[in-house]
Amino acid sequence: MAISNEIRVDFPSLGENEGFARLVISAFLLPLDPTVEELADVKTAVSEAVTNAIVHGYAQRRGTVRLHAFLYDDNTLRVDVIDNGCGIADVEQARKPFFSTMAAQERSGMGFTIIESFMDNTEVFSQPGKGTTVRMTKKIGASAQLRDVHAL
Repeated sequence: MAISNEIRVDFPSLGENEGFARLVISAFLLPLDPTVEELADVKTAVSEAVTNAIVHGYAQRRGTVRLHAFLYDDNTLRVDVIDNGCGIADVEQARKPFFSTMAAQERSGMGFTIIESFMDNTEVFSQPGKGTTVRMTKKIGASAQLRDVHAL
């Protein structure tokens, strides 16, 4: 699998930049002619990962969030959302539905669960005090390929 395209965008950890990240990933995907569902899935997953970086990674301080995306020649999308924030002490616990370190702020604790439900694969790499990378992959056009196979 070879990389056919790549982008890297850094932006401040401001809430309004979550929408910016959604627009960037949408524009990046358009040449693959994704379905509306595929586009919505990716935008939602990226939105959740960026929101996690802003709200949990940096909490009350300013930092930088990096959106690093790759398209591979087999129409697989990989998106890394990277922060240099506080990191996650127990990644497995953080991935459990309804777990939140900010329950007092009425956070649902569903961020990773949502990401995992919309993407084909999700990996989380984190070190306390150093930051977190959420790596998400999704094959674009997979549902169309399945329809074509079943039509035969």
